[in-house]
Amino acid sequence: MTENTGVKHGGAPGSRGRTTIADVVVEKIAGMAARDVPGVHALGSGFARSMGSMRERMPGAGSGKSVTRGVSVEVGEVQAAIDLEIVVDYGVSITDVASDVRENVISAVERMAGLEVVEVDIAVSDVKLPDEEDEEEQRQRVQ
Repeated sequence: MTENTGVKHGGAPGSRGRTTIADVVVEKIAGMAARDVPGVHALGSGFARSMGSMRERMPGAGSGKSVTRGVSVEVGEVQAAIDLEIVVDYGVSITDVASDVRENVISAVERMAGLEVVEVDIAVSDVKLPDEEDEEEQRQRVQ
């Protein structure tokens, strides 16, 4: 016996079918959200940033810096776990920046992807000192 709920065509249009979200989508959302936090200088370790800058200089390797550098995720059907590696600016409270990053990333991923973020682990791999040159500044020979 079939139950008749009074809804034609198998239910609301939003409930017909399945939506999957690729890991790279969540990585990009998390990377952008982390970079938006004041006090975050960059994402990724020094080695990862160096390799990324070399990769960016290669013809055909794409333009701009990788949004997903320093971000790794595990995405399930309804939940996500996120690991971030960040470099903070000298003089900021690392615990405050980490808390703000965590809050911003969770909010962005849950709002945009509809996934429950179960954890955001943050590793602070470096501190950007005021007198250190950026890799970007070192690469520019001509303006």
